[in-house]
Amino acid sequence: MDSRQLLIDTMSELMWERGYADTSPREVRERSGVGQGSMYHHFPTKRDLALAALERNVSDLLPAASELDGPGDPMARIEAYLMRPRDPLKGCKVGRMTQDPQVREDPVLLAPVARAFAQVHLSWVRVLREAIAARQLRDDLDPERLAHTLMAVLQGGYVLAIAQQDPGPFNDALAGALDLLRAATPTAPEHKDKNRN
Repeated sequence: MDSRQLLIDTMSELMWERGYADTSPREVRERSGVGQGSMYHHFPTKRDLALAALERNVSDLLPAASELDGPGDPMARIEAYLMRPRDPLKGCKVGRMTQDPQVREDPVLLAPVARAFAQVHLSWVRVLREAIAARQLRDDLDPERLAHTLMAVLQGGYVLAIAQQDPGPFNDALAGALDLLRAATPTAPEHKDKNRN
């Protein structure tokens, strides 16, 4: 692996672990083993390196979300995406950046985060529309609103798990989201017995 990629990967991991504000260039150099001259050759500032690392974190997130866009049964894709293995105690590589004040206050650093969530939102909206069209979900549901709800459940589940240092709340939140989706299945119309008095 070349030194540029090593720096990006190291910054990506450190930002996931402790955020942008609490990651120093020295820590990146020490963990990566890349010298100061090489680091500043590739990335003149910490912000430049952080932007490359954020783009890397986004590129890690989006292939997972693309599972929602795949072929086959939409509800099966939703369930597979919600229940895919994750490490709740590490949190979301992208979502955690919204908690970092220096990222939130810098439009350039925040842009890849916002873009990633917008793309994931679109994937959710598409699969929910498919589920409604397939009569797996009620047609009075708003896919845009429901997409935001499901994304909030995922991100909030991470926060609860990290706060309690227990993956249980995260797993419960996702199982609860599935329970709610299953409860939103259209009910078959009741057939009246014509022979009854």
